[in-house]
Amino acid sequence: MQRGELVALALAPSGGAGLACQGRGWSIEPRDCPGELRRLEFEVRPRWVWWNQQTPAQLFARGLAVATCWDLNAVHNLLFGGWRTEPGPIYASSHGLDQNSAPRIGQLDLLGAPDCDDGNPEEPVRADGHLRPEWTSGGWLRSPRRLIRWAELALAVATRQAVLLSELAVGGDPLSTARSESAAELLCTELAQTGLPLDRGAMEQLIAEAVGPRPRDEDDARAIRRGRDAAVLAQISGGSAVDLRNPAQVRDLLERVGIALPDTRAWRLEAFRGAHPVVEQLLRWRKAERIATTYGYQWLERHVGPDDRLRGEWNGSDGAAGRMTATAGLHNLPTELRRAVAPGACRRFVRADLGQIEPRVLAAVSGDPALARATADDDLYAPVAARLGVERSVAKVAVLAAMYGQTSGTAGEALKGLERAYPVAMRYLNNAYEHGRAGRDVRTYGGRLVRMWGDPEIEKITEPVADIGGGPPAEDTDFSAYRSRAAARGRYARNAVIQGAAAELFKAWAVTVRARIGQLDAPDPAYLVLCLHDELVVSAAETDAEAIAALVRDCLAEAAHRWAPPTPRVRFVAEVSIIERWSDAKA
Repeated sequence: MQRGELVALALAPSGGAGLACQGRGWSIEPRDCPGELRRLEFEVRPRWVWWNQQTPAQLFARGLAVATCWDLNAVHNLLFGGWRTEPGPIYASSHGLDQNSAPRIGQLDLLGAPDCDDGNPEEPVRADGHLRPEWTSGGWLRSPRRLIRWAELALAVATRQAVLLSELAVGGDPLSTARSESAAELLCTELAQTGLPLDRGAMEQLIAEAVGPRPRDEDDARAIRRGRDAAVLAQISGGSAVDLRNPAQVRDLLERVGIALPDTRAWRLEAFRGAHPVVEQLLRWRKAERIATTYGYQWLERHVGPDDRLRGEWNGSDGAAGRMTATAGLHNLPTELRRAVAPGACRRFVRADLGQIEPRVLAAVSGDPALARATADDDLYAPVAARLGVERSVAKVAVLAAMYGQTSGTAGEALKGLERAYPVAMRYLNNAYEHGRAGRDVRTYGGRLVRMWGDPEIEKITEPVADIGGGPPAEDTDFSAYRSRAAARGRYARNAVIQGAAAELFKAWAVTVRARIGQLDAPDPAYLVLCLHDELVVSAAETDAEAIAALVRDCLAEAAHRWAPPTPRVRFVAEVSIIERWSDAKA
């Protein structure tokens, strides 16, 4: 067995395991499993193959850490789009079968009804090529032989996925993307198990400052809520009957003081600060209400353990462009509460945030040499503004508008300049737009499929009638609705190819940081505690913080070198700081 060789692993809750590598399958007894897996990891360093996150979670719970893996679910989502997928559809897709036709176990199967297939029930694959639902629903755990077969199947799927990836015609390296996406799922398992360290006392104080003291009972909770409401309602005569949790009633309340709004979203209210005292009070109320209902005392008790760690579920892809996601407030923690996120005694956070990542990614994936030259500047928008002959603020709006599909106002005028100054980048975005508009799926630079869910009726109005055949659409066709949907999908596609590529680079950076930190021989190890969009946070010993900050910078250069094309050379930057609390980071 060679270093980096694919070794599939099927773990049983009993502690035993089935393994498979090229030409060999074997099982391990529960008593021997921890030691044997640890030996393989340190002596061979294989790339472990498994179906989904459940296996590394089991390993982590048993105190076993591994360096690299091939996560079949993560790679399936890369190839075929989506989010979480069961082994049946994963196997079907890798073998050219319709994943939606993969059989699933039902009540009759659970009651012992025979499989409709006449083949050998001890073999996992049916005559029609699909996996038996009895196997995919846990039947693979019934014997050591089945554990081995389940591992052999995983290895076969990994091999087929690698072939499919090698056949993709994209700008980047899909095989490399598959490895980093798999490592990101491994990182997600560790983030979920490790948790984000909190200062519980500080968090309790911050919640109390926002929503009041911890209620003694439900009656007390209702009284506290009424008190919060009263601060708003007291600003308007006769406002006591208004339900602030009813958007329609809040709009009516605002109209009484001459403020007419289509909705009561916070960003709309911000524009009317100072117009009337009720607006300021309402904005304060909105923040307090959010903390009370989503991040209050119940949230603290539900998601923060006795070790003062906030834990939630992590996933390596959101199912669209591929960003990492987390539950329990890990990705949505209000700014007001971040002061309570602290690494603990004698430790520091090393926080790093990618700078102007989207336009830099656009320069890389499009291959636009002029835009690539602009990335040499710490502030990319400055050379873009000079090239366009506009203010920096206008240049920034134009670049972001190009990626988000905005064409009106100031952005629309500046876009004309972008077309002339950066034709290669704009052509890349426009091609994605046309694919999305026509309902054709797009792929990111690294190979992730982003589905557009094509509408045949849109094809009739986005192509000349002569090219369609069959005559014009029906007289009652709602052309404006179709065109609107097509345009919205086009805007989604042009943004998805940039957001998706940025997510690929970010995850490549994050897993590189994870790997390099893991190679350090330190008495008090550093470890990642948070990955938030374009930001990552490492907990490190105070004495090691400077070295870890330098390592994080080096890892970005390493990841970008592997991920981005060699020409044109694009420079990626990150703001790295050493902080005592998350709130110390610059916004």
